[in-house]
Amino acid sequence: MKTPFLDEIRNKILVLDGAKGTMLQERGLRPGQPPEEMNLTAPEVVQAVHLEYRQAGADIIVTNTFGGNREKLSHYGLEDRIQEINRSGVALARKAGGPSAYVAASMGPTGLFVEPLGDISFDRMSAVYREQAEILMEAGADLFTLETFLDIKEIRAAIIAIRELSPTIPIISMLTFDDKGRSVLGTPPEASAITLEAVGANIIGSNCGLGVAGIYEILKSMRQVTGLPLIAQANAGLPVLKDGKTVFPGTPEEMTTYHDRFVELGVRIIGGCCGTTPRHIAAIRQALEGKNRPFPVCGPDRGTTFLSSRSGFTAVGSSHPAAVIGERINPTGKKAFAAELREGKISYIRREALEQANAGATLLDVNVGTPGIDEAAAMEKAVFCVTGAVTVPLVLDSSNPEALERGLKAADGKVLVNSVSGEEKSISRILPLVKKYGAAVIGLTLDEKGIPPTAGGRAAIAGRIAAAAEKMGIPRQDILIDCLALTVSAEQKQAVETLDAIREVKGSLGLNTVLGVSNISFGLPCRQLMSSTFFAMALAAGLDAAIINPKEKAMMDAWRAAMVLLQKDLRAASYVDAYRDTAAASAAEPPAGLPADIRGLLSRAVIDGDRDGIVQLVNRALEERLTPLQVSNEGLLPGLEEVGRRFEKNQFFLPQVMQSAETMQSAFSRLKEVMQQDSLASEGRILMATVEGDIHDIGKNIVCTLLENHGFEVIDLGKNVPAQRIISEARERKVDAVGLSALMTTTMSEMENVIGKLKAEGIRTFTMVGGAVVTQAYADEIGADLYAKDAMEAVARIKKLLGKNS
Repeated sequence: MKTPFLDEIRNKILVLDGAKGTMLQERGLRPGQPPEEMNLTAPEVVQAVHLEYRQAGADIIVTNTFGGNREKLSHYGLEDRIQEINRSGVALARKAGGPSAYVAASMGPTGLFVEPLGDISFDRMSAVYREQAEILMEAGADLFTLETFLDIKEIRAAIIAIRELSPTIPIISMLTFDDKGRSVLGTPPEASAITLEAVGANIIGSNCGLGVAGIYEILKSMRQVTGLPLIAQANAGLPVLKDGKTVFPGTPEEMTTYHDRFVELGVRIIGGCCGTTPRHIAAIRQALEGKNRPFPVCGPDRGTTFLSSRSGFTAVGSSHPAAVIGERINPTGKKAFAAELREGKISYIRREALEQANAGATLLDVNVGTPGIDEAAAMEKAVFCVTGAVTVPLVLDSSNPEALERGLKAADGKVLVNSVSGEEKSISRILPLVKKYGAAVIGLTLDEKGIPPTAGGRAAIAGRIAAAAEKMGIPRQDILIDCLALTVSAEQKQAVETLDAIREVKGSLGLNTVLGVSNISFGLPCRQLMSSTFFAMALAAGLDAAIINPKEKAMMDAWRAAMVLLQKDLRAASYVDAYRDTAAASAAEPPAGLPADIRGLLSRAVIDGDRDGIVQLVNRALEERLTPLQVSNEGLLPGLEEVGRRFEKNQFFLPQVMQSAETMQSAFSRLKEVMQQDSLASEGRILMATVEGDIHDIGKNIVCTLLENHGFEVIDLGKNVPAQRIISEARERKVDAVGLSALMTTTMSEMENVIGKLKAEGIRTFTMVGGAVVTQAYADEIGADLYAKDAMEAVARIKKLLGKNS
């Protein structure tokens, strides 16, 4: 009988198998045929590949079900055979692996983005994965491996779906990162690790995209925020074209060069991805001989609360600076904001999110509770807005379970729920949501009897909340206790009790603390003086996070000074940065070079992705007698160019780029209503297509959107497009350039076929290639005119190539 998988990896390092696509291609997989179909049409071939890896020394055999979800299979008309394909996948791996091997059920991306970046809802995405996971579990898989994911929200939905079926089955979760250390949607390794661990992954890591050196750097970053076992599944180098075929040059020996460092880092599973063969796996197996040892205690201080967004993360507690939670997105006492919520608008939310983040907030509280609205729908909309505008993690502030759950589904990472109290009703309604969606939670020190007047009474409630949370599987470090600041003008002695309660919760219970500070000064003159003084005292008492207005200078001054004095700002680095040049420190100022008139406001709206406000600004510009061309060239395009610069500097990521692009589209739609269609000269006519055999079109679609925003006429032929159709359309439409995309190594060679036929047919046009597996060297080898590594670079290079560099 096998040792339970999670026990086994605690005691020894296991070897996972290698790539299957190229081996199946060599053994009959047709161009454009999904590999999963061979589970039914050529099961003996699939089983033989599994057997070769098992004989090479693989402990874990991964099923041939990577694209076995309903969405992916529907592209090939195979969705009705989802049961057969997945069941057969598990059976073939089990038969080849034998009784002592572990069978890992492979699940990969759908090729779709979850709302708001795409059209599929979180619930629908989760249902897609739940269906596949249920089949794979019933077929007898030992564990799951979620691999090659690009979108943190999609893999989060997959893990939640699996955990709905089983709280215990082991889950390996891996994202793919580029050489800049980010996923295609801008997620860094630390944020991915925080999010994946929170929703229930047991082993985390990275596969594909990088060789062993790159994977090591990704895992080293993950280790800073997690104590989980890690997995390394590197490519055999980067792909090159050799004799007309795509090959990965990394040798079996090169795959083992980082083994010692992997072991030291706490990597417990090592396998191979693209380009690896049974020879590579045999070398990995041999290199691990004598290196087994129990899983080391590693990772961060377990008293730290980590929170994450799609593009960033924040550490709370331990030796980290106290977190600043921006409190301004809350309709209480804000009539204008409440009115916007009732009208379904989000301009205030976006503005406050940007201003508070720029002022120094490290977390943002989001509260949309106001009479006369659908709070759940408003919460979802607010979360979409804030996550599209800033990178700081969120605090979801509501006592409405339906609104909280909608917000938790809408979020991209691990959020903080505000809040649960000591009341049994609150505990039973809120904590299950916290657990299911991988959140942290604020515990309010009040119960059915109200707020205890003593520090001991509040600490007792904190202990009960912590016990209930831990019983539900919520880690202790993910519980932050709010000892409640009461109005000093009415209950003067309660200020001291609150400070004492913070000390007791920290000292006796070992829990992190949070406080809504501004309550202390209600009803007093010069409130900022009272609030900032109490804030400094609370920080000295051990406060780990504060809910404040970060735009109030006195509060931020107190915070920065306290962090230096409490040795949480080493060498006073952040303090010096903030006050070296006060004028320059205001990140809310417009970027250098933007005019202060309506042109600058248009640019700022594009940069901020203000889809609600852009049309009003366009109308104002037209009223000020700017022509449509001036609105576009002097207002909108400079903003988009600034977005491009920020993307290049890793200050913006694809979600922000797409939000700005959608803002541009709204502006252009308005301009088209007031101008002749031909009054705005086209920058050029571009034909775009994903080549035959490849059904992945996310990257290509982003390029199309940005090209249109920059004034190009785009003809998008879609995905899986035959070469002859590309040739015919290019000739008929007289295009200036043809853009070709491919994601898979098995289809990238079709680019060479298309380019060769364009030249053979005498069609005079430029060619551009791109995609996850495409490189500059490959583009040069197949005779493409240009290569772009991402959408923004594609636009810049095509403009330069066509002489449209205005």
